[in-house]
Amino acid sequence: MDMGTSGRLSLSWINKDRSLISTQDGGYEWVDRDDFRVTETRLLRDVATVGEVHDDLKRVKDNLLIAGDSGDALRALTRLPEFAKEYRGKVKLVYIDPPFNTGQAFEHYDDGVEHSVWLTMIRERLLLIRDLLAEDGSVWVHLDDSEMAYCKVLLDEIFGRSNFVATVVWETDAGRRNDTAISTVQDYILVFAKNWNAWRPTRNLLPRSADQEKRYKNPDNDPRGPWLQGADSTAKSGSDAMRYPVTLPSGRIVTPPSGVYWRFSKENFERALAEGRVYFGKDGDRMPIVKRYLSEVQAGVVPRTWWPAAEVGSNMGAKRDHIRKMFPDVPAFATPKPEGLMERVITIASNPGDIVLDCFGGSGTTAAVAHKMGRRWVTVEREHTTVETFLRPRLEMVVNGEEPGGVTTAVGWEKGGGFRCLEVVPSMYERLGNRVLLAPWAVGDAFAEAACAQIPGFELEPNAEAPFVGRKGRQRLAVVDGLVSEESVQSIVDALIGDERVLIVAKSYLREAARLLEKLSPGSRIKKAPQDLLDMKGRVLR
Repeated sequence: MDMGTSGRLSLSWINKDRSLISTQDGGYEWVDRDDFRVTETRLLRDVATVGEVHDDLKRVKDNLLIAGDSGDALRALTRLPEFAKEYRGKVKLVYIDPPFNTGQAFEHYDDGVEHSVWLTMIRERLLLIRDLLAEDGSVWVHLDDSEMAYCKVLLDEIFGRSNFVATVVWETDAGRRNDTAISTVQDYILVFAKNWNAWRPTRNLLPRSADQEKRYKNPDNDPRGPWLQGADSTAKSGSDAMRYPVTLPSGRIVTPPSGVYWRFSKENFERALAEGRVYFGKDGDRMPIVKRYLSEVQAGVVPRTWWPAAEVGSNMGAKRDHIRKMFPDVPAFATPKPEGLMERVITIASNPGDIVLDCFGGSGTTAAVAHKMGRRWVTVEREHTTVETFLRPRLEMVVNGEEPGGVTTAVGWEKGGGFRCLEVVPSMYERLGNRVLLAPWAVGDAFAEAACAQIPGFELEPNAEAPFVGRKGRQRLAVVDGLVSEESVQSIVDALIGDERVLIVAKSYLREAARLLEKLSPGSRIKKAPQDLLDMKGRVLR
């Protein structure tokens, strides 16, 4: 770690000043931060819909299952105007369970990423997550011992230490392993608020368990209902004012012995006595208890940082009792998260209708529980085979009411809703030696939409007449899949209204056409793809 130029403590690692891109073999490659593969904004293409969804023009309001790299998907959600309006600064809860970087190779993903690669990978996603979070939102990062301590410092750097909420310790296994020096039975969930002062008042309490409610009793048949002993009897510290005589109903007068004090002041005791809130035992001869009624206490209990398997479930339980029953013919994930764990996270950090995001979708637990609990959700999974084998089938079962396990009964879920399947489109660029060319698929409408996505501020106009495709205020965007001639410029300018200006993007153009555009519409411009598009790079978060 170092203090940096700002004087703030920060975590340092090899290549921290560089970025990463996903490779086709499932790994990562170091590139400069201004590399087009980092700055490019990828499109999100519709693949399918399941259940009840909005029409295509309102697709952003659906629950979204996105297949593709999490970095590309998060950049699309923050930069594409269509999605940015709906998600940027509006996500209430982000839960991520990234690869733990344990050095082990699991069947469904490679968890052995080199340390500096892992830190850069998670940093870039956390920066994008910060942009997506609502002011009263929070991020929950699920890790084990391998990277937890490093990630805590990284989160301090990105979100600020003042926004740290807690480190939840989850008991992953209630048993014990005898083939190791010390049996590790816990994971960690680092919880950070976007803004602590905004998040704290919105945090929800947890429902009381049956055992917690049993602590409230009513031995004297108080009409106000069950009560719990509140400011009862004595304490070992206090002032002389807290050592006064109390007359019991039996007539006996009691005073705390030397060095011991009542827990309640004389004024509070007398008020409670007048209100009938003091209990002296069945015979009226016991030390006084000031009652705290169940009906008067807050609606739930404050969450603690220790979450035992008996309360929220374990890895083995989720694997044995849930995942294998849903997918008996498919090798299960090594460490699936139990739905009880996600139910608790979602209960604390969100409300029905809020947006919940998980960009490391895995077996789909976050999305499944969010759906059952009435939240909107977005989940991203890089491996297409995982999407097709686990995520989509599981979520289809939830929608159709065919998935009775997990928290289904506890939350009263039956069936309904739906979701939209999207995929991150390939890059619109290709590298050939030192040259960057347009990919073969970047033609026609696909080229127009992709070009619009690369130019900050422009939003697609779905019903615009070609070659117009987008708008930014009084400036319009025209995309030409081919050569722009003087005739093309004249036609485009003639279609402008009033003081509108135009930005033309084309695969090539004549110099005479550029001069004519400048003459006919001062302030309008013409750009050549891909070269000029590469200079209109998306914002790289630092």
